[in-house]
Amino acid sequence: MNQHILVVDDDADILKLLEMRLTASGYKITVASSAHEAISLFNIKPAALVISDLRMPEMDGFSLFDAIHQLDSTVPFILLTAHGSIPEAVYATQQGVFSFLTKPFDSKDLLQQVATALKIRSTNFNQLQPPSEIWNSAIICASQQMQSLLSQAKLVAESDASVLIQGESGTGKELLAQAIHLASPRNEKSFVAINCAALPEALLESELFGHSKGAFTGALRDHQGLIKNAHGGTLFLDEIGDMPLAIQAKLLRALQERAIRAVGATNDIAIDVRVICATHKNLIEEMQANRFREDLYYRINVVSLEIPPLTDRRDDIPLLANYFMEKLSLKHHRKINGFAPEALELLLSAPWPGNVRQLQNIIEQVVVLSTTPIITSKLVQKALQDNISRIISFDTARKNFEQQYLINLLKATQGNVTKAAKIAGRNRTEFYKILQRHHINPSLFKPVQSSE
Repeated sequence: MNQHILVVDDDADILKLLEMRLTASGYKITVASSAHEAISLFNIKPAALVISDLRMPEMDGFSLFDAIHQLDSTVPFILLTAHGSIPEAVYATQQGVFSFLTKPFDSKDLLQQVATALKIRSTNFNQLQPPSEIWNSAIICASQQMQSLLSQAKLVAESDASVLIQGESGTGKELLAQAIHLASPRNEKSFVAINCAALPEALLESELFGHSKGAFTGALRDHQGLIKNAHGGTLFLDEIGDMPLAIQAKLLRALQERAIRAVGATNDIAIDVRVICATHKNLIEEMQANRFREDLYYRINVVSLEIPPLTDRRDDIPLLANYFMEKLSLKHHRKINGFAPEALELLLSAPWPGNVRQLQNIIEQVVVLSTTPIITSKLVQKALQDNISRIISFDTARKNFEQQYLINLLKATQGNVTKAAKIAGRNRTEFYKILQRHHINPSLFKPVQSSE
C-alpha cells in the first residue's frame, strides 16, 4: 500500500521538522510550501495522506482539502494550526477532515494519527478498488476519453470480431491491440505484430505468409510466416494503410477462406487468427484514391476504435509524465523525485505532434540530464525545443529506410543487381532506377579481386 505523505506548510522550520520526524518513521515524504504547490505535486504523484497547515496565505488548509478531495475523495487529511479552537475542529471533522491538531503538537500523537489514517485509508482503498485488471495495465490513463475507449475495447475483446484501430502515430495503437488480446479468450496464445510500412513488398509477403525452400534466391529453407505463428491467437497488422495492393488481395483471400499459401508453395494451410489492424491514415481517402481495397476495408473494419491524440487528453499528461519519470529513473539509475510546477505546466501546454511516444522521449531526456531531484522548467523547455527540431518528415524517414535497405541488400548479394532485384521483387531495370535515385553504385559492393 502507498505510504507516501504530502506535507504542506508555509513555515520552513515546521516543514523541515515534519519531514525529519516522518522520514525517520519510514514514510516517503513530499513537501510543499503553499497550497498551490501542493495541488501541482499531488497531480504529479498522488499521496496516501495529506498533512497541512490551516492558516496559509492565498489559499488555506480548508480550501486545499476541498481541492485535493476533488482529485481523490479517499485521501485522509490532517490539519495543523497554531490557532486551534473548538469551532474550527468541529467544522473540520464535519467536512471530512480526519484529524485536527494544534501546534505545538506532540510527535507521538502525530505519528499515531498518521498510522491510524493510513490504516483506515488502506482498508477503504482495498474495499473500493476493483480487482486489478492485467489486460489494460500497460495503458496509463485517467481521462474520460481513454476510460470510455477501454470500456469499448473490453466489450470488443469478448467477441472474435476484426478490429480497426485508428489514431495518430505515437498514440499507442499497438498497446491497445495487446490489451484487447489479453482480455480475449485467445490470451493464452500468441500475439504477433508486424509493421506493414517497415518492409518492401517482397519481404512483407514472405514475412506474413511464409515461403518454401527455393521459392526465390536466398530461400535456403522453409519459413513459417507470422500469420501461421499467430494460429489460435491474435495477428496485429500495424500501418495496414501502407500495405501494397497485391498483398492486400492475398490477405483478403486468407481472411475469407481462413487459409494461407506460402510463397512458392502449392498447398493451403488452415489458419485460426483474430486480426486487429491499425493505421494513422484515412482509409476512406485511400480507397477513393485506389490505394486500398474496399472489400478488405469492410473485412477488417467490423469494429472501429479511435485513440485520441495526446492533446485531446491532456488530463493524462501528468500521470504519464510521472509514470515515465519513475520508470526511466530506475533504468538510468537516477534519483528523481518529480517535476517543478512550472515544468509540468510546460508539458501540459506543449503541442505533442508525436503524442505519447514523444512525451516518453522528452521525459527520458530530462531524466538523464537532470542534476537535481526535481526536474526544472528550463530543462523541459530545452528538451521540447531540441525534440521538435529533430523530428523529420515521413517522406524523409521513408527515404532513409529505403536507402539503408538497399545498402543492406547489396551487401548481402555482394553487389549482384540481378539477385538483389529478385529479392526486392523488382525487375532489373526498375531496380537500377531506384539505385540511381538514391545515388548508390552497386559496383562498390562487389568483392575485391585479388592481384595475386
